[in-house]
Amino acid sequence: MPKLTKEQIVKMVDEEDVALVDLQFTDYLGALKSISIPAAKFKDTIYNGCWFDGSSVEGFARIHESDMFLVPDPDTFAIVPWRANDGAVARVICDVHRADMTPFEGDPRQILKKVIAEAAEMGYICHTGPELEFFMFPKDEDGNIEFESKGNGYYFTHAMDESYDIRKEIVESLEQFGIEVEASHYEVAEKQHEIDFKYADALTTADNALTLKYTVKNIANLYRYHATFMPKPQFGMNGSGMHTHFSMADIKTGKNLFYDPKDSYNLSKLAYQFMAGVLKYIAEISAITSPTVNSYKRLTPGYEAPCYICWARKNRSALIRVPGVKPEAIAATRIEVRCPDPSNNPYLAIAALLKAGLTGIKDKLEIRTPVEENLFHFDDAKLKKYYINQLPASLIEALALFKKSKLMREVLGDYTFDRYVATKEAEWDSFRLAVTDWELKRYFEEV
Repeated sequence: MPKLTKEQIVKMVDEEDVALVDLQFTDYLGALKSISIPAAKFKDTIYNGCWFDGSSVEGFARIHESDMFLVPDPDTFAIVPWRANDGAVARVICDVHRADMTPFEGDPRQILKKVIAEAAEMGYICHTGPELEFFMFPKDEDGNIEFESKGNGYYFTHAMDESYDIRKEIVESLEQFGIEVEASHYEVAEKQHEIDFKYADALTTADNALTLKYTVKNIANLYRYHATFMPKPQFGMNGSGMHTHFSMADIKTGKNLFYDPKDSYNLSKLAYQFMAGVLKYIAEISAITSPTVNSYKRLTPGYEAPCYICWARKNRSALIRVPGVKPEAIAATRIEVRCPDPSNNPYLAIAALLKAGLTGIKDKLEIRTPVEENLFHFDDAKLKKYYINQLPASLIEALALFKKSKLMREVLGDYTFDRYVATKEAEWDSFRLAVTDWELKRYFEEV
């Protein structure tokens, strides 16, 4: 979709009879926030920004310094497809600034921009593309979610049911947002789906991931379905991931710098260094890429989600996979990081992974040999033989590593780092103190 000038956007708002414009941004947990303004106020806002109360947003300003400022990014403006008639609604994603108009260091979009700038200083553009998985459960006449599934075994099923129509409308809406969808299909579990869109630069990709989640939830709701990006909504079946593909291009020529025709995996030295960086730091950034208590119910052996820190080409139990590409498609050479899940904040997840990869390049890290065997069949002795470590098994383990991470403090900055830790520790304490259904079934009558 061609980029529009501010003047063209203002004209579109008038011509399309837009009634409201939603100014969108996220808190550091990834929750979408929105301030709606009348169309009559939009011209001033796109040129001059909009004030809002930052103290009402998780992790933003304190009450005594609450005045904050939204700066719309014109490249993200779009008419909301399902609200295009009878008083249309538009949306634009915003950067968050402080009252003195400086970028707010706690804004996830600004945090990603900082890492992107670091890559640019090194001469690189980061291209990335995620595969977002999610579940859709129907609601009954009273609006209650019918929370049930027949389990695994539905991968690529061509089911012409209502969910097919919902996915079709989701894809059409994403395309109206300017997002090029490459695939949509049933995933392994019943009621589980995946939508993949074309790779782009890191900031555009994060914006697109936010837009996809926003679109999926809203379209599903129109059909009386509840869509969830919860990593593991049901026991005994596959969870939802956000496999994320990375490549690096020359900032001047656009050439893919991960490709080397002389290498057996067709990967360049730069690609191996990037991978080595991700593998070295992935455990300590797991609290960002897999940020909830529920995330670690997905990261268990036997359900395709990787929990072993190694890489491979064909082996999908490895944490990083190198997808094969045709010789004529060298621009598609990339690596696939398979551990993130869709509950994360895409700006922070991409920023953390990119920073790890860039650090691998700067430090000229070397990578161990790939492991092409099924890691779920490895015992402790074999894992030790191949020097394979595991991801944290719970959020509290992930936080223990995260709190010691100099790399993640550098990425997030002291402001967001400290607040993120405090919020996640409170989340763990809430889980730790809760009495679950499992405990009642296990102990209520026996003890």
